[in-house]
Amino acid sequence: MKTKAIYPFTAIVGQEEMKTALLLSIIMPTLGGVLIKGEKGTAKSTAVRAAAALLPHLQAVQGCACHCDPSVPELYCDACCRRAEEGTITAEEMPMRVVELPVSATEDRVVGTLDMEAAIQHGRKEFEPGILAAANRNILYVDEINLLEDHIVDILLDSAAMGVNTVEREGISYAHPARFVLVGTMNPEEGDIRPQLLDRFALSVTVAGEAAPETRVEVIRRRIAYERDPDAFAAAYAGEQEQLRAQITEARDRIVSVEVPDAALDLAAQISLALGVDGHRADITLIKAGIAHAALVGRATVTAEDLQRVSRLVLAHRLRRRPFEEGAADWSAVDAILSGAA
Repeated sequence: MKTKAIYPFTAIVGQEEMKTALLLSIIMPTLGGVLIKGEKGTAKSTAVRAAAALLPHLQAVQGCACHCDPSVPELYCDACCRRAEEGTITAEEMPMRVVELPVSATEDRVVGTLDMEAAIQHGRKEFEPGILAAANRNILYVDEINLLEDHIVDILLDSAAMGVNTVEREGISYAHPARFVLVGTMNPEEGDIRPQLLDRFALSVTVAGEAAPETRVEVIRRRIAYERDPDAFAAAYAGEQEQLRAQITEARDRIVSVEVPDAALDLAAQISLALGVDGHRADITLIKAGIAHAALVGRATVTAEDLQRVSRLVLAHRLRRRPFEEGAADWSAVDAILSGAA
């Protein structure tokens, strides 16, 4: 059966903040993931799945279910540690991908299982990999993330914090790396997200339907064209897709050399203090997102403009809220700080 062409990322109309947040996470996987909040029909899931076509290739240990990086033996899974001892490590190139975690997934499906019979009778640790193994070095996508059961949320939090998933059964354990880009989508009308999980996201964006009539018409036009002939529609955007892939590849190569001047560090600290955010995670994430944005647009140094473009993505979900407080945040203090540095 032929696979239907994925809706092209470059064909999505509007939603610039959402697209920018996803691109920054692809360019810098260690950034910390993206939470996309919005009503139904605002291209949340479409954008995440479309991003899969832009993901770069990576080097992985051949035959490894966790896609261990052959150049980083300290992060090998138990199976690759055994292969390394035997001298059988070989590498292969494979594309990054989006791994979906269903809201209904069980704990065993998420963390994986151990074959106790093989362990007891034959002394072998045979591991049946779960979603976290598949997601290692990839994007882990959770639709309706606010509806995840609490114990699954706890597993995600532990894995995100430690970068390792350990499965223990009857005194036998198996460990593998679990370093993934967490992308969650949710409709706030269906319930809120746990604060502990919310804080783990580097970036958040709230999306809504387009307000301009001509923009809404273009959304309809493109969607109808895609549904009538997905292959032809995808082919029409092939050139733009290739340009964006090249831009991402160049940005990933450039990111290690992007400089962060003291002035940018000072701006990040001033912004966090002005908004009254807790801890230092916001400051650090603001600078990291600024680095990723500078790399995306081709700059060698983080500027006030980079911080301006990412500040709302990084800080909107970290602001202190009083009980029952509603309404949009006042960003005038941030704008004043950044405009003074421009």
